[in-house]
Order: sequence, then structure tokens, then C-alpha cells
Amino acid sequence: MFISGKKAKSRGLAAAFATAAVVVGASAASAADMDNMVTKAPPPPVAVAPASCGSFYDFFLTACPLSWNGVTFYGTVDMGGTYQTHGTPFDPNFPTGASYLLGAGGGSADGRNAGFGWGPNAMSQSNVGVKISEPIAGGWSFISQNELAFDPYSLLLSNAPQAMQNGIGLTQTQAALPYDSSRWGWLAATNVVGLNHPVFGTVTFGRQNDLNNDSLSIFDPFAGAYAFALIEYSGKMAGGGGTEEARWTTAIKYRENIGDFHFAVEGQPIAGSNGGYNSYNPNNGAIAGEAGWNIKNLGPGVLSLNVIGMYVRDAVNIGPAGWGTNAATGLGTGIGAAYLKATLSDNTSFVAEARYDFGSWGNPPPVVGKAPPVPSGPTGIPLSLYAGYEWIQLANPSDTQTSFLDDGFLFVNPNTTNTGGAAGFNGTAINNNAFNASCGAAGGGCTAEIFQYAWAGAKYGITRDLDLIGAYYLEWQQTFAVNGALCTVATLHSYCAGSMDVFSAALDWRFLPKWDTYIGVMYSVAYGGIANGDLFTDNLAVTGGVRFRF
Repeated sequence: MFISGKKAKSRGLAAAFATAAVVVGASAASAADMDNMVTKAPPPPVAVAPASCGSFYDFFLTACPLSWNGVTFYGTVDMGGTYQTHGTPFDPNFPTGASYLLGAGGGSADGRNAGFGWGPNAMSQSNVGVKISEPIAGGWSFISQNELAFDPYSLLLSNAPQAMQNGIGLTQTQAALPYDSSRWGWLAATNVVGLNHPVFGTVTFGRQNDLNNDSLSIFDPFAGAYAFALIEYSGKMAGGGGTEEARWTTAIKYRENIGDFHFAVEGQPIAGSNGGYNSYNPNNGAIAGEAGWNIKNLGPGVLSLNVIGMYVRDAVNIGPAGWGTNAATGLGTGIGAAYLKATLSDNTSFVAEARYDFGSWGNPPPVVGKAPPVPSGPTGIPLSLYAGYEWIQLANPSDTQTSFLDDGFLFVNPNTTNTGGAAGFNGTAINNNAFNASCGAAGGGCTAEIFQYAWAGAKYGITRDLDLIGAYYLEWQQTFAVNGALCTVATLHSYCAGSMDVFSAALDWRFLPKWDTYIGVMYSVAYGGIANGDLFTDNLAVTGGVRFRF
């Protein structure tokens, strides 16, 4: 199901930068002689931080930061409107606020008639936060980042569990966006502390993106925009199989760059059969690794390659249960949701990503007041090409659960052998058997599910401040019912093979250093098991807005 959740997205940690001067000495040479040596390296440039904002004019109309003594306040406000052919009402709690994508990428879409509506957070998740970078000793710096994500119209914190709870008892034609996400109110974004060194890398601990989610800002042409990118609006890709897994609460992450190579490792420690849940995690342990390489001078530009592998134990995916589906077709019937069901799985994923940059317009240095003159043309062709692929396996969980906490809810199902087909005493249920012989696919059982994503796109700088962006996204799954005969061309059951195509295009104009305006379109269409429970199988969303980032 969803995400997030960016794609709001928290967008990285503050880093401390240090420079070193090499002193060349020779006992037989005078100081004047050394100054005239042609082999002497010039002194490195001194990094000068831009001056902090000194007035409201500076804050709104220039690129000045809100920084004082290593503390930086930042934020994003993204507001707009959308027209959709099969959209949903505005949801003041859900991170995206609008249903730009059909059925959140698979599952019980609340299709409506065509119409206009609010379009918040279309390009970026609205947020406010503070970053700290404080030198300690020996080149080390203490760093921290704390962020909250919100809806710019309701000013409520992004809270998918609340959105799901609001949908209980409502029909599909009444509910807004009752879907899962990794954004949970006060745990909606990033909350980390760590250490940084220019040579030894960066280590952080706390609530933070998994490595998949981090990579979207680099290898997705839309950088995880909710209104235009399948792989952010549907957080299954970012979470390596489940949208909740896009962010881990007690994660340890280490990143390091060595020349043109980089690598990262991240872990959510395993602590017993439900220790992860007890620490506000959406799993009982997870581990991920990443490696990448920038290949320079390959043709006219730079090729960037990246691979990520991830394993998540007892991952949680929550959704409303009890909405009716047509037994013959699998399409939604509009019957109301009766309770919330948590489906558990062990998820294994692999991602391969590539980006080729032919050139760019470059960016003038951030200054207060007028910027200095900039070159009249770009360096090379201002064009970037993107491509990616992800393979995901969802298998039965390592630890079956009779009760556990997730998203602030207590989920209960004393019978671990059933599939959570009925609510417990508190209106919840647990499915421990979605991917084995007990899954209930018309009595035939299920195997592990293989789910895959692929995408390709481009970004072209028409001018220094105007970008044209386009992308194609594809997701698909195999039939994972043991009895494949249950899936015919006409059926849309969740355990049957299916796919979704998404086509997106947008123009983005940066008319001031901190401001941009955009307009674009996303068309999504689902087939087979991916369209299970949907009232309609396609949606066209035309969205425009204004974004302010400081």
C-alpha cells in the first residue's frame, strides 16, 4: 500500500566540512623562495557559509538560511490543487492529503467521480525541523536532526493511523484515504543524533529513512514527489515490501564516501519476538546495505550506479478490512470497512539504480541580496537520465503474533493459525498466514509473493530555473495462490498476477531562490490482482502548486 509517506520526506543530515592546508618546507630554502616555487600547491579555498537571514525580505526573497552557531531551522510548505477523474476527498490526516495515484498502488481504491480538490504535498512533504552541527574535537562534529511532517491546509501532523481509523464504518464511497504509511504523527519524519567526520564518515541513531527511501532523492527523476512518482506515493518500494518499513525508529546508520565510491549500512536491532514493536518500530529487526560508484568521464557526463539489499523481519502492513469485493471479478463493492487488519511478513528486497548526468546549469552561490552574475549557458547538456529496478519477496513472518503494538494500536488475534478474517475484541485482527498453505486462497493456500518495480525517466533544464520532468513507472506481481487456476483473465483477486502502469510529466519553475511553482499530470492504470478491491481501475490526476523551502 502507501507511503508515504516523502516522500516527505526528511531529506538528509547536516554535515561538517573541514579543509586542510599542506605546508611544504625545506631547510635550505627561504620563505621567499618557497612562495615562488612553481610546484607549490595553491592554498585551498576557504569555505564561507552564507550569512543568516537578517530580515523578512532576506528570509522570503533570498537564499539565506536560518542558521546561528551551528543550529539551522528549515522547512517546506507545499500547497496546490488537483483535478482527478477517480479521486477521493481531501484527507486532513493522511500524508499526501489527496489520492493522486489509483488505489495507493494496489488495494481498495476509493474511486469517485471526476472533480477538483485540494492538492497538498504534491512535490514535497510539508515539514519543519531543526539541524545541529557542533564541532567537538579532531575533526568530529555532533549532529542532530528533528523534524515534523504536516498538512499545510489542516496544519495537522501527518498521521496515517488516524486516517485509517477515520475510515472504519464508512463505505468506500465515503472514506477519504484510509491507507498505511510510515508517517505516524509525532513519528512522521526524522529524529536522529550522530557524529560526523570528513574522513571517517557519518553515523546516526534514531528515527530515520531506510536506505531505499534515501535513494529516491537521487535516482528517481521526480525525487519522490507524491503527485508524480509511483515509488513514493506507494511506499512499498521505499520500504522494501511494506510502506511502514520506509522508516525505522531505533535504526543505526553509517555512511562513508571514499573517492568516487560510497557505501552505507543500516540496522534495526532484533530484540526478541516483539521487541522491535515495543520500541515503536514497524518490524522485529531489519538490516540493509548499500554500495555505489560514480564513473566520471564516461562519454560526455557522469554515470552513477547504486545497489541496495535489505531484509526485514516480521514487517507490518496495516489496512482496513471488511470492504466487500465482487466474488467473480475482485472489484470493490463499496461496502464499508469493519476493522483494521495487520498482515505480517518477512521481506527481502534488492534494488539496482542508475543515473547519467550529461551536464547542468549549475547553481549560483547562496548569498543575501543580489546574486553575482552567473554564466550565460549550462555546462554540457542540462539533461539527466534515470532508471531503476527492485525485486521484493514477501514470505510468512518468523514470529507469529497474538498481540502487538503498531502505530499506537494494539492488534489482537489469539488464533495464530487463521488469517485475521474477523476482528478481535478491540476492532483489530492479525494475519500471520498470508504467504503459506493457510492463506485461504479458496482453500488452496499461497506461496511467497514476488513483487517487482521498474522505472525510467529524464529531467531536462530548459533554462537555469525551469525543468521538464518525465517518467514511467511499472509494478507487477506473480500469481502466488497455489491453485493458479483460480486466476483467470477476468479475476482481480489479490493473490493473482497483476500490474500497474504509471505515466508522469511536469514542469517545475524556480522563480525565486526558495520558491518554485509546478504543474503536471500522472495517469495510473491497474490490471489483475493489483486492481483488487478497486472501484475503478484507472485515474488521471492533473496537479499544480507552489512550494516554499527554507
